[in-house]
Amino acid sequence: MHHSAQLPLLDYKGNEQKKMTLHLFLQIMGKIRLKSTPRKNHWWYVTEYVTTKGITTGPIPYNEGMDTFDITINVHRHQLEVSTSKGEAAGFSLLHGTSVADFYQQLSEILRRFNISVSILDKPYDVTIGKPFEQITQYHHYEETYTQNFWRILLWVDGVFKEFSGRFYGKTCPVHLYWHSMDLAVTRFSGKQAPAMPAEARISDKDAYSHECISFGFWGGDEKMPEPAFYSYTYPSPSGVDQEPLIPSTAQWVDSNGSPMALLTYNNLLKATDPRAALLGFLESAYIAGAKKADWDIEKMKVPELDNI
Repeated sequence: MHHSAQLPLLDYKGNEQKKMTLHLFLQIMGKIRLKSTPRKNHWWYVTEYVTTKGITTGPIPYNEGMDTFDITINVHRHQLEVSTSKGEAAGFSLLHGTSVADFYQQLSEILRRFNISVSILDKPYDVTIGKPFEQITQYHHYEETYTQNFWRILLWVDGVFKEFSGRFYGKTCPVHLYWHSMDLAVTRFSGKQAPAMPAEARISDKDAYSHECISFGFWGGDEKMPEPAFYSYTYPSPSGVDQEPLIPSTAQWVDSNGSPMALLTYNNLLKATDPRAALLGFLESAYIAGAKKADWDIEKMKVPELDNI
């Protein structure tokens, strides 16, 4: 169990308010990036990234592209930090009960001070909270240990996902964090267009799933899945994919809104002698299952060892 001891524990139950507070902080940051960054396919321009400091938006253009700024949750100092290409820097502590409303107000004030003009739709996305950010005072539960543990796991998963991503010649997104559901994800594409979604489908889904893909991710749990877990799904979902084998043996196929999804819980991964190898095995087996059933050219898209080139 030497390997698993290096990964921290992360419970969803008992930490719901801590997770939601962090989630809403990241949504505010992400919405600012969404509003300020030129469009890129499949919403890749709105995401956030895991770094040595914490979680960041990465560079965001302003001043007609002559300058950039970034917004980072520094998990070592437990503060929100804004910096610009002009050398400006400012921040505030996330401790001592900083609410979502406080976060939104203080971040907005820093941007105004730096003459960065951003107007966002100031309401949470895809969570059951109807209030605008400036009125959300019930979530004020940023907590050092939970946040650092969550970030440390994301940092490790980010590295594993990048290794897995490098094995595929086809179109692949960066490893990035989608703030709407707070999951770290990487997606592979076959290059073929997917069937058009119904007219009433959300525009976010229409763009995200315009082409055939197999997606892989990690998230910290929610009410439906009350523990952290890794997942993979194929879109469109091919018939019989859930009959394909998964590794390790603790992985399983589950129903996700009527379609099969491969699932490996974080707690089961911790039981593996070598969690990195186990996670890579899960990702590869889920990919092969989806690619095989969706008739992707698996060999053509496989990156060989350098000695075999």
